[in-house]
Amino acid sequence: MEASAEHSVWQMPGWWYRDRRPPSDNAYFENMCRVIFQAGLNWSVVDKKWETTKKVFCNFNIEEVAHFTDSDVARLLNDTGIIRNKGKIKAIIQNAQNFVAIQKRYGSFKKYLDSQDKSGNYAGVVKDLVNRFKWLGPSTASIYLYTVGENINVWGQ
Repeated sequence: MEASAEHSVWQMPGWWYRDRRPPSDNAYFENMCRVIFQAGLNWSVVDKKWETTKKVFCNFNIEEVAHFTDSDVARLLNDTGIIRNKGKIKAIIQNAQNFVAIQKRYGSFKKYLDSQDKSGNYAGVVKDLVNRFKWLGPSTASIYLYTVGENINVWGQ
């Protein structure tokens, strides 16, 4: 029996790392930024603007974004090619600074995650992410962990 054209098979987005871990801290950071920008929006809206978003955020180079200033925020708020949410933009910059602090303490973001107690379906990790990063709530933090290859049960699988 041939599949109908109107029935499409859901495919995991290419930016999700399910059977592997992100290759770098910048990739971990990019995924966090993407989850933050997608919060409350249709994912296709963010997909359409993602290449421009990557460009204006220096390909999510943590060190560069951590040094963004208020003038960078103003520049980004005027860029129609990205999601222009001031709270999310400022959160991305603050989160880059938090990534830098984690790198200094743990050596890398992966080492930070690996050092965490993942029992109880990552309850402690989720709580730490929510406390440490801006614009991450429990649901967003859980989805983030899922997209970076952590074995968290997000949707009751």
